Amino acid sequence: MDVQGYLEESARRADAALDQRLPSVATPPRGLHGAMRHLLFPGGKRLRPALAFAGAEAVGAMPECALPVAVAVELIHTYSLVHDDLPCMDDDDERRGRPTVHIAYGEATAVLAGDALLALAFETLAEAAAPAGPVEPMRALAALRELAHAAGAAQLVGGQADDLDFDPARVDEAWVDSVHRRKTAALFAASVVGGARLGGGDEGALSALRRAALAFGVAFQIADDVLDDAPGTQECSLVSLIGVDAARARAQALLDEALALLEPFGGRADALRMLARFAVGRTR
Repeated sequence: MDVQGYLEESARRADAALDQRLPSVATPPRGLHGAMRHLLFPGGKRLRPALAFAGAEAVGAMPECALPVAVAVELIHTYSLVHDDLPCMDDDDERRGRPTVHIAYGEATAVLAGDALLALAFETLAEAAAPAGPVEPMRALAALRELAHAAGAAQLVGGQADDLDFDPARVDEAWVDSVHRRKTAALFAASVVGGARLGGGDEGALSALRRAALAFGVAFQIADDVLDDAPGTQECSLVSLIGVDAARARAQALLDEALALLEPFGGRADALRMLARFAVGRTR
C-alpha cells in the first residue's frame, strides 16, 4: 500500500465533502466565507481525515462511513491553525505558501473565520447524529463528545496555552510530552477513534486504537520538531531539551508502542500502520 496514494485518495474524499459543507465565497458575508476557505483550500496533507478513514477500516468498515468525523476534524484542525497564526499567538505571515488568514483578511475576520470553522465542525457531526443522519445516532454522538473534548481546554486549547508559556529553563521531558499529547495527539486520537466509532468498533477496539493514536500522534509532533529544528529557537519541543538524536529515538519508541497495539487488528489496520510509520519516517 502506497502512503501517498492513500493520502491523495483520502484528500479527494474529504475535499469534496468540505467544499459542500462550506458556504461559497459568493455568499454574504463574502469576506468571512472567503477567510474560512482561504486556509482550507488548498489544504495540507489531510492527514487527520486519512486517520479517520483508516480508523474505520481497522474495525472492518468502509472508509466512507467515517466521512462526518473526517470533515469535522479537518475543520477543527484548520480553525486551530488560523488562530495559532494570529499576532497574539505565533504571529506567522505565511502558511502553506500563502499569506496567513489574518494577513489576507485582517485579524478580526481571521478570529471570526476560526470561530465559524469550529462551529461548523460540531454542526457536521451533530447532523450525522440526527435521526435521518448517515450513521447510528449514538455512535455519532459519542464521536462528537470525544472530538469536543479533544478540542477543548483539557486537550488542544490547554496544550496551546502551555505551549505559549514554554520556558526550557523550567520544564522537563514529561512536561513537553504532556503538551504534545494534548495539542497534537489528542486530535489524532479523536480522528482514529471517531472513524472507528462510526464504523461500529467495540469499546475494546476503541481503547486500543486511542492508545495507539496518542503514541504516534506524539511521534508526529516530534518529527515536526526535528524537521523545524533551528539553533537558538525557544520552541516547545523535545529537540530543545534532549537533542535531535534522542528525540528521534523517542519517536521510534512511540512508533513501536503504537504498532504493538495495532497487532491484534491484523490486516484491517494496514492503512493505520502505514500512516503511523509515515509520522515518524519524516525525521529521516
